[in-house]
Amino acid sequence: MFELLFLGTSASAPSVHRGLSAQIVSFRDYRFLVDCGEGTQRQILRAGVGFRRLNRILITHGHLDHILGLAGLLSTFARWEAVDELQIWASPWALERIHDLLFGVVLRGAKPPLKIDLLPIEPGKLVEDEDFRLHAFPVEHRGPGCFGFVFEQASRRPFLPEVASQLGVPEGPARRELVNGRGVTLADGRVVEPEQVLGPPRRGTRLVHVGDAAATEGLLAACQDADGLVIEATYLEAEHDLAKEFGHLTARQAAELAKAAGVASLYLTHISRRYREKEVLEEAQAIFPTVSVVRDFDRFQIRRAD
Repeated sequence: MFELLFLGTSASAPSVHRGLSAQIVSFRDYRFLVDCGEGTQRQILRAGVGFRRLNRILITHGHLDHILGLAGLLSTFARWEAVDELQIWASPWALERIHDLLFGVVLRGAKPPLKIDLLPIEPGKLVEDEDFRLHAFPVEHRGPGCFGFVFEQASRRPFLPEVASQLGVPEGPARRELVNGRGVTLADGRVVEPEQVLGPPRRGTRLVHVGDAAATEGLLAACQDADGLVIEATYLEAEHDLAKEFGHLTARQAAELAKAAGVASLYLTHISRRYREKEVLEEAQAIFPTVSVVRDFDRFQIRRAD
């Protein structure tokens, strides 16, 4: 299961009710901040989630409405000593702008108060352990080096308690050993191996975050069978030509992608002030019913769809 918190959901500029792009994705001990628009640190405080362990930042692209909040966040981290190391993943082009912002404006040649790693993104794996994988994929938007992210729980073989009972495996430590892949010896001397009590592999939860995008044609494979898809809906279909001119999607395009990819739930963000939320929702729901037009501080639990 992933926890998804929207901190900022406005397109390009903040509105009265929406801040600029930023989300937190949590999984066990991992916390990822995806984008960091202006005012993100205040949104974090208002959400009540705190700064600790928020030391991994993923940047979808280098436009200012997605990175300007890094300056204030670094300043706060330095003053409050909330983290001692900060990892920022972004494309090389975005990292140039981030380097200038942090080292040229905030620090101005001073020694960084914490370890800062600027990590260039290429398509493929960013993080992997036995329970979790994170990888990046290219996205078409305006300018070079735009990326989406796939957060994926490792596949598991479910424990079959009814089979374990038939074999005489008692509840408690013996069953935990089998779940962890180790055989056990029963009181009568019989050995039960994990293969006997574990079912076929079941994929883990899959959350896809696209951010800003100019087209959906290259996104289908990355979004396939996602349990949750976060993607922009900056325009409505009536202004399709304008969306194309500025490299953004309409709500209809986002919904059509979710339908084609077999997504379980769709979360639309990057909402323009020119539309009412109801208009965006109605256009998307006409294509894909399981959709939310998200607001700042909305929280969701993303689980594997059965």
